[in-house]
Amino acid sequence: MSTPGAYVRLARIGWVLVREGVVSAVPTEHLPPFARFAQKAAGLLARRRVPGEERSDRLSRAVARLGPSYVKIGQFLATRPDVVGAEFAADLSLLQDRMATFPQSDAKAAIEGSLGRTVDNLYAEFSEPMAAASIAQVHPAIVMRDSGPEKVAVKVIRPGVRQRFASDIEAMYLVSHMQERFLPYTRRLKPVEVTKTLEQTTKIEMDLRLEAAALSELGENTKDDSGFRVPKVDWERTGRDVVTMEWIDGVKMSDIDGLKAAGHDLNLLAEVLIQSFLRHT
Repeated sequence: MSTPGAYVRLARIGWVLVREGVVSAVPTEHLPPFARFAQKAAGLLARRRVPGEERSDRLSRAVARLGPSYVKIGQFLATRPDVVGAEFAADLSLLQDRMATFPQSDAKAAIEGSLGRTVDNLYAEFSEPMAAASIAQVHPAIVMRDSGPEKVAVKVIRPGVRQRFASDIEAMYLVSHMQERFLPYTRRLKPVEVTKTLEQTTKIEMDLRLEAAALSELGENTKDDSGFRVPKVDWERTGRDVVTMEWIDGVKMSDIDGLKAAGHDLNLLAEVLIQSFLRHT
């Protein structure tokens, strides 16, 4: 059963989506008459569009305004074009790695709270974050080994994200139940079940020990695979809120020009990827 707070959060979601022009950009096909009228009214409340601004920019800005939980939800829905439509799925896919970083002091506090040791004791160097996503951010760091200094990647949970997500998922359940009630043609997509899947997978992601275990298992399974490498986990510096792993430089798979500049054979790369996927599936 939804609490009054869920309805308040739902109202805020609606207002942000209206102001950013996302509601007025929703395709009108299959919408009942009252929904089409509401959509036209929403268009009058939307802020003025900047010349050259794409719908994807407005959607990503709206989701970013709503906070980390909704960025995660947006990323999840980007993988479900059957639920949100191909165009919106493409727009939502732009949300990856667009989150603002949080202060280094908060990251250090999370590490020390999770591992029970000071950051200075754990790392010879601990640098400012280099990337941030909806649930965590990554810091470059240096660890002293018997063989000398080693560069590592330290992934740290975003402060308060668990509590925030627990509140936000309640609003998502409210939306999915309303969707099934007022848009009967969407029931075949099982929006409530989609929300439940999101809740379960995100809870798993918020325990970095599980991610570390998956990394280790994948590394063991692929150790003999040519052209495939998984970063090793530093278990001494890994806990619920932090995972430390081997640093590996690379190029994003989506950066085609970068892959070519690095000298990769794209056909061979695709073959390695597909063969690895089929072998381990």
